[in-house]
Amino acid sequence: MGLIFPDPPQAPNPILTAGAQTAQNIGTAITGSYLNNYNQVTPTGSLTYDTTSRPAYPYTDPLTGQTYQVPQWTATQTLSPAGQRLQTTNEATTQTLADLGQYEATSLSDMLRDPSRSLASTYDFAPMAGTVPGANIPGTQYGWGDVGQQQRSLPDRGLQQTTFGEAGDITRSYGPEDDFSSDRQRVEESLYQRINPQLQQDRDRLRQQLADQGIQYGTEAYDRAIAAADRQTTDARLAVTAQGGQEQQRMMDMAAQRAGFQNAAQKQAYDQALGRGQFANQAQIEQFQKDVGSGTFANQAQKDAFTQEASRAQFNNAAQAQELARQNTQFNAQNTSRGNYLTEQAALRSAPINEILALQSGSQVQQPNFVNTGSNQIANTDVAGIINNRFSQDLDIYKQQTSNVNNIIGGLFGLAGSGAKAGAQVYTASDRRVKKNIHRVGTVFAARKHDEPKKLPIYSYEYKDRHEDNGAARHIGPMAQDMEKIDPGAVKTISGIKHIKTKRVLGDILRVA
Repeated sequence: MGLIFPDPPQAPNPILTAGAQTAQNIGTAITGSYLNNYNQVTPTGSLTYDTTSRPAYPYTDPLTGQTYQVPQWTATQTLSPAGQRLQTTNEATTQTLADLGQYEATSLSDMLRDPSRSLASTYDFAPMAGTVPGANIPGTQYGWGDVGQQQRSLPDRGLQQTTFGEAGDITRSYGPEDDFSSDRQRVEESLYQRINPQLQQDRDRLRQQLADQGIQYGTEAYDRAIAAADRQTTDARLAVTAQGGQEQQRMMDMAAQRAGFQNAAQKQAYDQALGRGQFANQAQIEQFQKDVGSGTFANQAQKDAFTQEASRAQFNNAAQAQELARQNTQFNAQNTSRGNYLTEQAALRSAPINEILALQSGSQVQQPNFVNTGSNQIANTDVAGIINNRFSQDLDIYKQQTSNVNNIIGGLFGLAGSGAKAGAQVYTASDRRVKKNIHRVGTVFAARKHDEPKKLPIYSYEYKDRHEDNGAARHIGPMAQDMEKIDPGAVKTISGIKHIKTKRVLGDILRVA
């Protein structure tokens, strides 16, 4: 029987892969330029693109040395016949307006040289500016009379009571040793003295019983019986330990109750002393609050007088601010009148200048409005990614095929370690009827004398009978029915189950391989 191992895939050439990707990218870019540079025709003009006026740009790939001809585009904008006529007319009109502007400039020069129309003479006839406000206004009030002092202290009522009588110490431990370990040990020793002889008698009786039943020392049945007796002994000793712990806990609970009674009495004395101290302090607090109320009333009266004086001062300052606002309004009105007069004179003076600027501006030809060309994108094929992905897929297939071949070889050679012996020949139960969860994993070639090798299917499977499993969940190997068709002498029926002659099958493997 022979196996064919697959060859590993050939890795792609990085230079050829990069060259293929570059050619793909340049081809996509050139195609995209032809898609996006399309001609436009509007009522006011047209926009055309062409590559005939400029030679193509030669681009050489530095990696592969391949040269590509990249087209260069030229955009031409043309006005419509009506727009072209308007452009010619506007140029003539602009020249006429320029001549008229030159005439107006000469007239404006004569006007500016006239002394009677100068800026100085204009200011002489303007209204007077306003007088600065603030005259005859009384000064701001910054203070007022004394309204008395605040009460800043209270009578001394003595110190609070911060301590009280001693109520005794708290009981923090009980018992001679706190944990009563000696009492627990005494109870455990008494119980052990009672049960140890009985446990020894039960052990001797068990050994005699096993001997009477023919169960020898060292056998599995003997060890199980002794182990069960040991567990019973351990359970008895654990019961003794638990009984000692219960006795220790009982004595600890009694001591804890005594200590709790003592602490309750100590707490009652402490609470009484605390109550007397709190009563004295509460009386002191009430007297202190009365003193605070009297001082607060006095300070409130002083605050009211202070507030009244402050209100009178604020009223005086508000009257002063009102008079200042009135004078400021009069000042702004006079300045506004003067400003309006100067603005009118400036407008009369700037009118000729604005006429010249208007003549020079002229009218403009309406340029064609072209729509934004759409950006039609062609998806670029990732040639390098496709090549590398194909190599990765071939490599994964190669790994899987290699793993399958190794599993088949391991399953076939594993036949030598399983099965039942008949004389010097080793047989393996390989009948399809004793197997389950059968899945085909591959095919090998089985040799026959004077014939060409025949195909032998190989499967993964589990045994229905767990005694045949030998501790493994899955196995790999042939079926006896398939082997019988190729080499009947390699199969033998034992107890109604077909077995394969392991050595004979392995001999065929070595002979063909």
